[in-house]
Amino acid sequence: MKQYLLSIYQPDGPAPEPEVLEGIAQELDALNADLKAAGAWVFAGGLHPPSTATVLRAGDGGTLVTDGPYTEGKEHLGGFTIITAPDLDAALAWGGRLADAVAPLPVEVRPFRG
Repeated sequence: MKQYLLSIYQPDGPAPEPEVLEGIAQELDALNADLKAAGAWVFAGGLHPPSTATVLRAGDGGTLVTDGPYTEGKEHLGGFTIITAPDLDAALAWGGRLADAVAPLPVEVRPFRG
C-alpha cells in the first residue's frame, strides 16, 4: 500500500461563516470515519491561516527565522489528509470524496516517495 497526501487549497481571505463551516466539518467527520473503517486513514488536520506560519532558512550565519508564509499567493494550504491506498485510482476516489466535502475548494492528490 502506498501513502498519498490529499491537500486542500483555499483562497486567501476570511473564513466562511460558521454555519458553512459546520456543514463542511460534518462532511469531513463522515469521510474520516469511512477512511478509518476502510483502513485507509493515516492522519488528517486543518491548518491555521498562513499569517501564523514561521519560515526557517539555513544560512552562513545560522538559521534565519521570519514570520509569515514562505510565499505570497492567492491560495494556501488549508488542510490535508494522509491515506494509504493500493493504487492511484483508489487514492483519487478518496480524493474525490474529499473534494465533494470541501467543495468548491480544490484537492490535490500526490503520492509519497518510496
